[in-house]
Amino acid sequence: MSKFVGTGVALVTPFDINGNVDYVAFSRLLANVVDGGVDYVLVMGTTGETPCLSAEERCRVIDFAKKEIAGRVPIMVGMSGNNTADLLESIRNFDFSGIDGLLTASPFYNKPVQNGLYAHFAHVADVSPVPVILYNIPGRTGVNISPETICRLARDCENVIAVKEASGSVDQIMRVVENKPERFTVISGDDGLTLPLMAAGVKGVISVVANAFPRELSQMVNFALNGDFEQARKLHYKLLPTVRLMFAEGNPAGVKAYLAQMGVIQNVLRLPLVNVSDDLYAKIADDIERLKKVSGF
Repeated sequence: MSKFVGTGVALVTPFDINGNVDYVAFSRLLANVVDGGVDYVLVMGTTGETPCLSAEERCRVIDFAKKEIAGRVPIMVGMSGNNTADLLESIRNFDFSGIDGLLTASPFYNKPVQNGLYAHFAHVADVSPVPVILYNIPGRTGVNISPETICRLARDCENVIAVKEASGSVDQIMRVVENKPERFTVISGDDGLTLPLMAAGVKGVISVVANAFPRELSQMVNFALNGDFEQARKLHYKLLPTVRLMFAEGNPAGVKAYLAQMGVIQNVLRLPLVNVSDDLYAKIADDIERLKKVSGF
């Protein structure tokens, strides 16, 4: 079975008030999510503000996560690019020791056609020493990986084991589930859609919300994996107002506002990202109080 079934968390990168990576806060965050029961972590995803980190910082953050986690849960690392040759070279030169999977998004900006996407990902799968997870997020990349292309890659490339689907189209995601090979895993990339997608055959989520509420999110996913949708639904609707607030002014600004008010990290982002508005920050404070009063939180 794939290591990437259940609840994964797309980790934020904490910064101190001077804008440097805050490794003390990062240690707290890692302890919070691992002790909270997540099944695996994603380092250097979109939520980690990866485009705003230098190559040296990215390597240091990954190495720190490996040492802190110490094999307790699998680690997925994000590496993407719109220059295939450069991305392949980066993969060849990267130290994958202690890394269990590679998440790679579709090339952005230059908008390849489906055959171009297929060739790009097939080359990545060929050079990657660890299993490859496709990442379909057309809202950020500007290009959608079609269900046909995803399933073609799943059939043709043994090293392509899963897709993180954040297209927002339930119909598209169901078409992937319907036509994929048995060995291939479909993972939700949207916290708010995770439960309905799991009812359709998706096997978990790579979550933003789990940075702040790992135990509750993991419980919901585990209930769904075990077929107890009544209990999963209760947690889904308790978390849904939080999901809406967390993404109201973009990611990771929302989740960092939650984590800051919970005392895990400081509320610092790197430009071009900025903090949530004062109005939303106050609503988040109210939501944290609401969750404290909810049974089971």
